[in-house]
Amino acid sequence: MTTKNRSSKQKSSYPIGKQVTKQVVKELDFYDKHKSTIWTTIVLIILTVFFIINNTRKVPEQGSYPPNYINGNTVNETSD
Repeated sequence: MTTKNRSSKQKSSYPIGKQVTKQVVKELDFYDKHKSTIWTTIVLIILTVFFIINNTRKVPEQGSYPPNYINGNTVNETSD
């Protein structure tokens, strides 16, 4: 049997460690950098406006009950 000499082989296609590649550094726009913060702020402002509008309207006047309405708070006592 022949033994292979592993030290003589070189793995030229598989570098050890991190591969050093050229990376293009792209400057980010203000929008790209803060996109989630901007949209979160917009949504919170819209929700705040709806909350204020909902809670500052006049409460409708009390009207009569529907014809088949049964009041749950009254107790019907039938004593013998």
